[in-house]
Amino acid sequence: MHFAPVPTSYLYPLFEMNHAALQPMRMLANMGLSFWQSSGNPLRETHLGRQAAASLTMFERATRRYAKPEFGLSEVTISGKDCAIEEQVVWQSAFCKLLHFAKPAYAKKQAKLLLVAPMSGHYATLLRDTVKAMLPHYDCYVTDWQDARNVPLSAGPFDLDDYTDTVIDMFHHLGERAHVMAVCQPSVPVLAATALMAARQDVLVPLSMVLMGGPIDTRRSPTSVNKLADGKSVQWFRQTAIMKVAGPHAGFGREVYPGFMQLGGFLSMNMDRHLKAHRELYQNLVDGEEASAEKHSEFYDEYMAVMDLTAEFYLQTVERVFMHQDLPHGTYKHRGELIDPALITKTALLTIEGERDDISGVGQTESAHELCAGIPADKKKHHLQLGVGHYGVFSGSKFRAEVAPLIVDFLNKQKP
Repeated sequence: MHFAPVPTSYLYPLFEMNHAALQPMRMLANMGLSFWQSSGNPLRETHLGRQAAASLTMFERATRRYAKPEFGLSEVTISGKDCAIEEQVVWQSAFCKLLHFAKPAYAKKQAKLLLVAPMSGHYATLLRDTVKAMLPHYDCYVTDWQDARNVPLSAGPFDLDDYTDTVIDMFHHLGERAHVMAVCQPSVPVLAATALMAARQDVLVPLSMVLMGGPIDTRRSPTSVNKLADGKSVQWFRQTAIMKVAGPHAGFGREVYPGFMQLGGFLSMNMDRHLKAHRELYQNLVDGEEASAEKHSEFYDEYMAVMDLTAEFYLQTVERVFMHQDLPHGTYKHRGELIDPALITKTALLTIEGERDDISGVGQTESAHELCAGIPADKKKHHLQLGVGHYGVFSGSKFRAEVAPLIVDFLNKQKP
């Protein structure tokens, strides 16, 4: 018997219907968890009780809609002293909020650092480790891109050029020459924004630019992510990956690349590793290894929380970055204006790559040095971090011990 594939136009409503249909079962699972984990249950610490609780936990996690995580940063230690942190929204549009991790007025004035988070499916909290490492040294601001399924159609479209304009608007809001750090996907629009500001002789052009694991030239060491675009047309991606937001979301009717599709792609790249991690979670729950189980939960609470991207942004990124490689070919335009990174002369450049990066291959980010020919050699630096993959470039123990100190040292050398 042959079953025709489900048209992509039906996938979004089917996803929502499936989630709604599972709600009664989720309620029963949570009731069961309350019973088996109750301190008054004599079977709670038995093997049977832990197995039951572990099974119900696995079901609950597998059917949950993971909420947008919080940064949860309330204080930072500066020069041995604890300093309170207040997360503030200091600028916003329909598609992005600029978060400021404000320190008290008595704290020493620090140089401003804009951290541009990737808009590639996950939330800005993916950079929590990056922010924590930079907070003791800089006045930190982070782009908090909004989930497109929650942005009403009345807000209009949001494409790659809008992204670039948003970054420039944020530089202007900061009001001084700031450092900027782009992690993965935003390396391209941040480089474009800096080149535009240089061409316009904008006095607020960034003081320095850190590009980390970004797809500047995807012809170099192409990964499975890069090869996905090989031999395909933009129309293929539109027909295969673009859907309309279903109710009850505020963005009902907006064309998007759904977060659940992006998550499926992330999971499929390392399916064996993810399955092993979940088997280990179940066993840790049965064995009462609470610390290991909590560590797993913290990682996957972040990893499984995904957002939708506007269709126009996704399709332009696929076409201009991965299909045509417009930046290295010298054909990248912003609203018809040709982008020339060679015009950047007053912004220092640091590029960082991971030896085992399976998303942005080795050499892709480093290629920015060739494009930015106008930056003096003493204001350029490249670092290849050994023993890390894509996420290890901006988070984890090696990032904290080796990459973060290198970034701080480089940025501190740059003066207005």
